[in-house]
Parts: sequence; structure tokens; C-alpha cells
Amino acid sequence: MFADILNYILDLGAAIFLPIIMIILGLIMKMKPRKAIIAGLTLGVAFTGMNLVLGFMFDTISPVAQEFVKNTGIQFSMIDVGWSPMSAISWAWPYALLMFPVQIVLNIIILALNKTNVLNVDLWNVWGKIFTATMVAAITNSVILGFAAAIVQIILELKIGELNQKQIYEVTKIPGVTCTHYMTLQCVIMNPVNKLLDFIPGLKDSKMNADKLKDKIGIFGENSVMGFIIGGIIALVAGYTVKDSLNIAIKVATALVLFPMVAKLFMQALAPIADAAGEYMKKKFKDREIFIGLDWPFMAGQSEIWVVAILLVPLELLFAILMSKMGLSNILPLAGIVNIIVVVPALIVTGGNLIRMLILSIIFTPFYLFVSSSFAPFVTDLARKVGTINIPDGQMISYFGVEAPFFRWIISNGLAGDILGIIGMIIFAVCYYFFVKEMKKRNANL
Repeated sequence: MFADILNYILDLGAAIFLPIIMIILGLIMKMKPRKAIIAGLTLGVAFTGMNLVLGFMFDTISPVAQEFVKNTGIQFSMIDVGWSPMSAISWAWPYALLMFPVQIVLNIIILALNKTNVLNVDLWNVWGKIFTATMVAAITNSVILGFAAAIVQIILELKIGELNQKQIYEVTKIPGVTCTHYMTLQCVIMNPVNKLLDFIPGLKDSKMNADKLKDKIGIFGENSVMGFIIGGIIALVAGYTVKDSLNIAIKVATALVLFPMVAKLFMQALAPIADAAGEYMKKKFKDREIFIGLDWPFMAGQSEIWVVAILLVPLELLFAILMSKMGLSNILPLAGIVNIIVVVPALIVTGGNLIRMLILSIIFTPFYLFVSSSFAPFVTDLARKVGTINIPDGQMISYFGVEAPFFRWIISNGLAGDILGIIGMIIFAVCYYFFVKEMKKRNANL
């Protein structure tokens, strides 16, 4: 009965589920009902609007990517199905519903012990912890180790969200919130590479974000113009006619113009909730500032994300082809071809530096291809067992945008006793130590 109720609520979608949570949270924190309802509904509108623009962008770019691959003649045995089918497969895991109380209770305990200042209300993305647990359980043959890995992920999301909060505020100017999406775990291993970029002449003091780009190149730095040029070039390279390329170019330009507009709704919705939460927490937890942990779309208004994500599309396909020939991967990125999952952590780590974001995204894209290919047999087997997707014989599915590929691969294989996985866990722990030091230093200067 409980499972049926929970599945019904989850089936409503994030645009309904999260506003309900936020309205309830607002009322608990003594917001006036009128303000709480308006803020919650505005948040639902913001998510719906962002999903519409995201869908528009993906529907525009994915066919271009397919045409690009067709022209190469390369055959891929693994198909990227995207996050939605992967979520459905994860929720069908027999132990999935246990992850809700695990995340909620663990967050409350850590908050009460003053070990975090983040209240993660992004319960919609509990499936990401379930997915980690399913992969670990499949590779180690231990459900207990699967949950242990998920618990580590929950704690890291809270701690990294806390460390990133000031940096995210500097970029978005949205108060009282942070991002607790598991994609932020990539920040840990991106940070040392970002520090190494300081040694490249011209990059150390570079402040090249979208606004600076506009100052440097004038009209070519406008979202509409950048989107038009990048979209048109990618379409032409994929073999489209001039007419079709122009249509794709204007669609990409449209998406880049609409993203910042829709993103303003997140600020409009979240600011009053953040204010109410701040006042409430001051009374309950004196001398503590509590931040609300959210999914990533409230940052989607940053033009840098989309400029880099679109520039990355042909490079992702080239990587896919090269790695296929090298036997390192055999997945065709389709559903996740506009890979914001790698770009958003790069945005946080670099503070929105366009050039650094592009470099980091290029460096770390192979991780997504390798890990999604590595997980494909386990994902396909799980999908067949739970029966959520009909998969033809000889075909495998996976998820190119595997969010935290390095973390998920090393913890899955490390807990299974694989030497490379164990070494990877040690490297991640060392990187996390330096990430904490780096972010504390940055935050002290803000």
C-alpha cells in the first residue's frame, strides 16, 4: 500500500513532487500559506519551463548527433537511453523504497549533530542513490555493500553541497540554496585538474565567462548569436543542407535565449522560501545558517553551461568513435548528448570560466563513455529482470550521462576487491581532502 502511494507521488514528476515538498516545508517554517503556495507553484512553473526548453534543446541536437555518427559508418552495440528509463529501472529494484528513509533519516541525524548545514529536499533524485546501490550490488553480489555505497554518496552530496554553496551563490545570486545533485561529486576530481590549469599561461588570471566574452567579441558573445553560429556549424558538419542547418541554428539560438529567462523563475520561487528557512533555522539552530539542497536546474540560466555543452557535442561523438576503435567503450551518446552532467560541475569548480569549463569537460568526457560502457551489461541485465524496457537480443543499454562516473566506478569495483577500484578510492579520498581545503580557502575570500 505504501509502495503504491509513493510510486503514485513519484509518477507525478519533479515539477509536481518538489513544489509539494517546498510548500509543506514553507508552512513548517511559518511562511504565510499564500506566500508558500505561490512560491511552490512558481517553482513548479520554473521546473516545467526549464524541462520544456531542455526537451526542445535535446530534440534539436540529438538527431544532428545521429546523422553525424551515420556518416562515420561506426556500429555501436550499446545505446544511451538517458536518465528517464534509468530512473524507472532503478525504482523497480526490489530494495528501492528503502532508500527514502535512509536518505531522510541520515540527513536529519547529520544536521542535528551539526555535521552539515544542508537540508537536502531533492528527494526526487533519490533514484540516483538507488542506481549507485544497484551497480555496486550487481558487481559485488552484495545488497549490503550497495546500501553502504549509497550512504557514502548521500553524505558526500551534503558535504560537497555545503562547500560549494558560496561559489554557487556567486554564480547564480540565488540565496539560501545549494546543489546536492550527485553530479557535484565530479567537482572533487575536477578540482586538482583546474588547479593545474593555473600553470598554463593566460589561464591563471582569466575571467572569461559569458559576460566577459560579450565584452571581448561584441555581438558574437550574445546568446542568440552564439547559439545560432554553434548550432549551424554542428548541423553543417553533420551533413545537413543549408536550409535545415539554418533551422537548427535558430532553434539552438532560441534555447540559449530562453534558458536565462526561465531561470529567473527559480530565483522568484526560491528567494522567499530561503528567507523563511533562514529565519526559522536561526530560531531552531542558533548561530547556524541552513541551506536548502536542490536539483541542478536552478543554475541552468548560466549561459556558460549551454555554450560549453553544445561545443562539446561533436567532441563527444569523436571520443565515442575513437574509444570504440580502441576497445575502451562502445556506447553511442544520444539521449544524454547535451551533457550538462559534466558541464555543471565544471561551472562550479571554475566559477563560470568558459575556457576552463570547456577544457575540463573535454578531459573528463572519456570517463562518462568508459563507465557507461562498463556498466552496460549490469544495466541491461537489471532492466531485463525488472521488465521495464524491452531490449532486443544482442543489444545493450546504458546511460552516458552517468553523473558521477569516477565515484560510481571506483566504489563499485573497489568494494568488489578490484585493485584499480581500490587505487581509485584512495585517489578520490586524497582529492576530496584537497577539495575541502580549496573550497574553504575560496569561501573565506568571498
